[in-house]
Amino acid sequence: QVQLVESGGGLVQIGGSLRLSCAASGSTFSYLAMGWFRQAPGKEREFVAAMSRSGSSTYFRDSVRGRFTISRDNAKNTMYLQMNSLTAEDTAVYYCAAQFTYTDLWRADPRQYEYWGQGTQVAVSS
Repeated sequence: QVQLVESGGGLVQIGGSLRLSCAASGSTFSYLAMGWFRQAPGKEREFVAAMSRSGSSTYFRDSVRGRFTISRDNAKNTMYLQMNSLTAEDTAVYYCAAQFTYTDLWRADPRQYEYWGQGTQVAVSS
């Protein structure tokens, strides 16, 4: 069983930056493929970014590529999402997700993740 706890959300102005963290419980973090998803009010949950268990492979949705960076520190059991040049369209609740795997591939489909955090709110305003 893995528990995920997100932090780092908040209110930021357009063009600003935030860094989200996702802390995982347990000693198997290096076997977890990780991802970030978000859900805006009245919209479906959508994929944001994903990282393979080693961190060597990453993938981003088109609208955040070049602005967001995903990283992980296996020694700290923590994954990060650095978000720069934020726009109003980035406003959402952000969720981290994890799935045990023996492969070193990223996953963009939420159905491929078993473990989810409770979410952290990101609000971008002018």
